[in-house]
Formats: sequence, C-alpha cells, structure tokens
Amino acid sequence: MSASRTERLLNLLLALLNTRVGLPRSVLREKVYHDSAENDVAFGRMFERDKVDLKQFGFEIETLTDPRSFGGDDPASTRYRIGKDSNRLPDVSLTPAECTVLLLAAQLWERAALGSAAANAVRKLQAAGGFTDVDLPAGVQPRIKPAGQAFDDVVAAMHGNHPVRFGYLAVSTGREEVREVEPWGLGSRFGQWYLVGFDRGRGAKRLFRLSRMTTAVSVVPGSSFEPPVAFNARAELDALNELPVQQATLAVDKDRLLALRKRIVDTVSGDDKRDHIVVEFRDPEVFAEELASYGPLVKVDGPAELRAAVVRRLQGAVDFDAAPPMPVVFPEAGRAQRARKRTSEDQLARMLQLVPFLVHHQGLHVQQVADHFGITRRALIDDLKILICSGLPEGYPDDLLDIQWENDHVYISEHLDLNRPVRFSEDEAAALLTGLAMLGDLPALAGMSEDQPGSALESVTIKLTGAAGQAGRLAGAVAGQSVEPEQSQAFAVITQAIRDGQQLHLKYLSRQRDELSERDVDPLRLYSLDNTWYFEAYCHSKAGIRNFRLDRVELVEPNGRPVTGAATAEQDFPARLFTPSDDDVLVVLHLTRQGSGLADDYYAERTAQLSDGGLLAEVRFGNADWLPMFVSQHGGSVRILAPEALRKQTRVWLDSALAQYDSLSDRPAR
Repeated sequence: MSASRTERLLNLLLALLNTRVGLPRSVLREKVYHDSAENDVAFGRMFERDKVDLKQFGFEIETLTDPRSFGGDDPASTRYRIGKDSNRLPDVSLTPAECTVLLLAAQLWERAALGSAAANAVRKLQAAGGFTDVDLPAGVQPRIKPAGQAFDDVVAAMHGNHPVRFGYLAVSTGREEVREVEPWGLGSRFGQWYLVGFDRGRGAKRLFRLSRMTTAVSVVPGSSFEPPVAFNARAELDALNELPVQQATLAVDKDRLLALRKRIVDTVSGDDKRDHIVVEFRDPEVFAEELASYGPLVKVDGPAELRAAVVRRLQGAVDFDAAPPMPVVFPEAGRAQRARKRTSEDQLARMLQLVPFLVHHQGLHVQQVADHFGITRRALIDDLKILICSGLPEGYPDDLLDIQWENDHVYISEHLDLNRPVRFSEDEAAALLTGLAMLGDLPALAGMSEDQPGSALESVTIKLTGAAGQAGRLAGAVAGQSVEPEQSQAFAVITQAIRDGQQLHLKYLSRQRDELSERDVDPLRLYSLDNTWYFEAYCHSKAGIRNFRLDRVELVEPNGRPVTGAATAEQDFPARLFTPSDDDVLVVLHLTRQGSGLADDYYAERTAQLSDGGLLAEVRFGNADWLPMFVSQHGGSVRILAPEALRKQTRVWLDSALAQYDSLSDRPAR
C-alpha cells in the first residue's frame, strides 16, 4: 500500500464522516478517486477494498437507498455515510492512581506479542485527554516474557479466527505428532504458557503447552472457525492440576552446581568424582531444560522420561551444529525488520491517533510528538504533510485538516470530526485488561499508598471494560498469572532502599560462575520477566553495574551507608539483563524460527531474516564461558557460527554431555 492509498483512505473516511445524508458513488468517484480509478469497474473494485480496510479500523459504512428510485438497490441512487460516533472511543477519565496502575499493566507487554497493542491503547487514552502523565513507582518495571514466537503466532491466529498447525511432543506417548487446532485462548499456569483449543484430529477440546511445540506454528490456509461464546481462558486453566512432585536421581560432579545442590532431598551414593543425589521436580520438560544447560557436569540416572528429555535437547543441539555452514551476511541497516503490518495500515492507524492527540496537546514540539509515537521526525512530517492535504470532497481550504508546525511547534485548528480516537481493537483491549488482571498486589508492593492500589486497580478495570465494549472479547481469551514477586520481603527491602538512597549488602548465588559471593551494592531499579524478578545495582566489588535475580539472593539488608552515586539508573525501558562493556565477545548466532525471540531477549546488535523464518543474530556476551550452557539449554534452536573457536568449544561440551548417555535406550528415536 502506498502513501497515495493512505491519503485516499483518509479522504474517504473524512467524506463519509462529515455527511448527514450520505454521498453517492458518483461524488465519491469524482472527488475522492479522481486520479485513481480509470473506469467504473476499477472504481468499484477499489471502493469495495477500501470499505473492507475501513471496517478493519472499526468504521461501519452505512448504505442508504432512496425508496423513490427504480429498485431499492440501484447503485446510482445509493448513498454512503459513517455515523459521527461510529467506533469512537468513549470518554474515559482516569485518576492519577488509575493512570499509574494502567501504565504498569501496559508495560507488562513491552516485548511480547501484545506490546504494540498496549502502547497504542495508552496513546489512544492520551489522545482522548483522559490520561494524566504520571511517574511509575521508583525503580519498578514489571514485564512478561511469553513463550517465544509461538505466543506471537497463536495470538495473531486467535485474532483472525484462523486454525493453526504445529508439531507437538505428546505427553502420553512421548512422540512428536502434528496437531491441527482451533485456538480459543492462551494462558499461563505453573510457570508455563498453554494453548486451549479444539483439536480437529481428536474432535475434542485440548490443552497444549507451548514449550512442547516442536515446530513453528503455521496458519491452516483457507480455513476459519468461531470460538465458543463467552469463552474464558482463566476458567479453563483454573481446572488444570499442577503436575505431581517427582524425584530425580542425578550424578553431579564434585563441588559443582551449587544452585542444584541446594534442592537436594537425599544423597544416594558417591565416589571420588561424582555425587549421586536426589532432587524433586514437577515438570520434566522444564527441569530438562535446566539440566541440559549443565552439559557434562550432570547425568540423569532417572526417571527415564526426564533422561530422554535431556538427551533430546542435547542431541538437537548437536544436530543443529552439524548442519551445513551458511554465509554470514547482515544488512547495512543493522537489525532486520520483522514481519509487520503493511506500511499504510500502520500510518493510517497512527494518523487516527495523531489528530486527536494534537487537539488535546496543542503546541508540542515536533520532536516531542515524534518521540511520543515512537517514530522519527521525518516520518512525523510525512504524516503531517498527508494530513494537511486531506479533507472533504469539495476540497476548499476550510474543508481541509488545518495543521501548522512553524517554529517546530505543532498546532491544529480544524480536525473535521477526527478529534476522538477510534475504539480499542480486540488486541488492545486484551493487552490492557489482561495486564491489569496480572498485577495482583504488585502496586502495593511497589510503594503506592495502601488506600489506593486495590481500589485503583478495580476502578480502572471497570472503566476500561466499559470503554472496550465488544472488543473486550479477546481479553477473556488471554489469561496470565500474577507478576507479583514470590520474594516479597526482599522486594520490599530493595524498593525501600531505592526510595531512601541506601546501600545494600547481599549474599548472591551466581549460576554462571557457580559460586556464592557477598557484595555491597547501590540499588537502582527492579524489573521482571513474568514473576521472575531482577534488580539492577552498582556493585562496589566489581566496580560496575550488575543484574541480580531475586530468587538467587540469599540475604539482602541495608548496610547503613548511603548510595555513592557512582551510577544511576538508565532512562531506557525496559531495564536490560545485560550491561555492555569493552570486554564483551561478539557472537554470531543462527536461530531457528522457534528460537528467533532470543535475538530480542539478548539484545542482538544486528540481525538478518532468513527465508525459513529463522534469524542470523550478532549478540554481545560478557562471559563467553557461558555460551555452551546457553546452546545446550535451548536444544536445537540456536547454534554458534562465529567465532569458530567458541563453536568448537561448545561442540566439545555437547559431545561430552551426550557421551554419558551411551546406551541406545537413552537416545531419542531418529
């Protein structure tokens, strides 16, 4: 879609919004399509396509017929219009406390499939003038990390009512099977994301764990479905029972894997090189991912299902490493653009937010407006140039949108009834309402006064549910778990220290270095991935910024000294799990489509899209010794292409790990 089509759609929308009696096709063709349609047939096709496009934005075009004409459906006498209140976002007035809670909920999705939807929804509220600029609780940035590309693909299929197909590792048989499913909903339970849907092959409702999907999720072409009325993913997942506790017998190298040893419930035996220990677990797939990352440092003696899951990951990593080499070529622009909507659709959607935003925020600097919409100054100017050329069919000066940006400050004096943003889309409503449901007691833990968080959370949910209307349907199809931290006492100590500007003393267990250390730190901010919380701090012993997982902090307490001010929290959102330095190693990774989300998780500096949906990614790592663990953990979703020495080191690690399982019964079926 070209900029000319964007302009045509906008003009068509303005024409149909600003007529009371409707406009006939002849007027629309002459005034809106004058340069686009060569004949009546071409005009008819374009007009029908444009009506579909406007309907995607929620604008229903009314068809008015003249009963006095010969035949009630005579195209020559048919008129078209859009009601002025068609698809307009109702007025939503929020208190500062409600805005704070809503912003916390919206930012949960920053890097998930609903991230752009949440940002758009907040911008619509800002454009409508009902959203107050607020500061989030000091240093608190919650966010979720859904199950990679599969989550994004399933959300898109749910939104379009498209069945999906994927490979799946069946729990009952342990074999990979191809499933064709009508996706009704997604939800998180017990630390895992599940798809709830109708399995066409089995003719019944089934639940599928996204982490057990063995192939990319693809849409079934030429097929659609209707989800059950009033489907609620949360209710479906509430009936899901947590997996029973099992015991694993492991052979672990002497004096290694301290984090794993803290979960020992029994010791079976030992020798000079290894201890045979017993630990408890619930989910063999989740535990297998951790054990695979330990490579040759641990061997699973039992149970067989857990051992097979570990070997499958190790074998997958070896097989991927053995695949033919490929050329490493990155585009000059750096990060390759992921699949996205057509440019003109994005541009028109942005314009429908831009006009009401300017109405309620007169005189802002051009760069402020561009930053607000996350675009460049040049892209904003391009938008404004299209807007000032758009208006009613007659085309007189008073019938055009009137926008000025002299001296780099933007004013609008004629909005032609575009002064209110359109209603929330289904994914926008789902992002906000589901995010609010996931906050739990986090606002109170984050320091909002005790008389505000609960009532603000409840009241803003009620207001947005009413504003969403029918678009709230998809919100019931997505259900996440609360992101409030399990380590609430440590969370409270750290948030208080951030507010008071106090240092902390902590004992911390590093999984990568396999050691327990004591440190004094200046706390900067807290952030989460799902309900796994981290805090960023300036570490005095390392003389640099470090990130710590709360569940690996064994002790945290004030040491009685104020922070030194040696470092301050960066202004970027979200906080990064990794802080770059001059000693980092640049690694080129080959990611499958399933593993492509790792490029975002590890802040790839350059990416290149591959034809099969995978990615080349150049990633900066501070500790190259950890890369073999990283590759084995993700079992066949990632391999190292460069540097070659690191690839060889990783392959030795994988081969050593697999050599422990020399029995044919230990190896997965080929």
